[in-house]
Amino acid sequence: MPELPEVETVRDGLARHVLGRTVVDVTVHRDYSVRRHDGGPGDFAARLRGRRLDAAVRRGKFLWLLLDEGPGRGDDALMAHLGMSGQLLVRGPSADARATDAGPEPGLDPVATPGPAGWVEHPHLRVRIALDDGSALDFVDQRTFGHLSVPDLVATPDGRPGGRGSDRAVVPSPVAHIARDLLDPALDRPALVDAVRRRRTGLKRALLDQTLVSGIGNIYADEALWRARLHYARATDTLRRPEVGRALDGATEVMTAALAAGGTSFDALYVNVNGASGYFDRSLAVYGQDGRPCPRCGTAVRRDEFMSRSSYTCPRCQPRPRHGRW
Repeated sequence: MPELPEVETVRDGLARHVLGRTVVDVTVHRDYSVRRHDGGPGDFAARLRGRRLDAAVRRGKFLWLLLDEGPGRGDDALMAHLGMSGQLLVRGPSADARATDAGPEPGLDPVATPGPAGWVEHPHLRVRIALDDGSALDFVDQRTFGHLSVPDLVATPDGRPGGRGSDRAVVPSPVAHIARDLLDPALDRPALVDAVRRRRTGLKRALLDQTLVSGIGNIYADEALWRARLHYARATDTLRRPEVGRALDGATEVMTAALAAGGTSFDALYVNVNGASGYFDRSLAVYGQDGRPCPRCGTAVRRDEFMSRSSYTCPRCQPRPRHGRW
């Protein structure tokens, strides 16, 4: 599933390619892809037509495009959750020209995106949002766990900006319970450290709790804990403040590095808005490295079952607590 760096890469691409554009038409090819929109596919399309895309915003793994306000228009946003395989792809002349001007990302193949007359339809195209410059924003989703909706906006509880990409102190209503993430400049880190220590759970479970701190998924949690030299089963109520700080710093560092590399990609499912895959997986220290030597000490990396998934640790750098409860 895309994690914070992957979603931020997409947000940044949307900010560069579609802001200021007006929606001229919406085609929903698969109703299930707008299942979270209360009014159904027809209302989803109606609430987008004629609206300008004003800002691309992200909190944790949630992404939304703020829509222009005006008489007869709600205070709402186009929200996307990418699920396991969702992609937002910018198609058409505007995207082609900008991609050509910038050139391909280092180490990545440029995307082949024909002009409007020669578009090759993606086999998993679910929703197309046509824009006023002749381009389109396509929602592509092979496994169909992702979804789009146009929810109302609500005020943030702390009165601070809703997320990266906008100064407005609002978030889509389905995101109201999602905590700020580690790359959010409005995050109160000392308060987060205290909140982690108050929990009675395992450290990795705390990092994955999106109501505590958002955006950290399984891959980056393992990489962060390896950097912090902490085991995933450490009880949060036994951690000292500097230890929690190390774990949060590790997560911040690894996600920042992944963001610079374009995100983590193990197959062709995660791509940015121009269709190029991330490649941070080449730099992973422990995740998916079962049996391979730890880059720090050479000990074989260990894999454990964890919450119906896997956790990867170095047994020497990250000793299991004697009385770990998780």
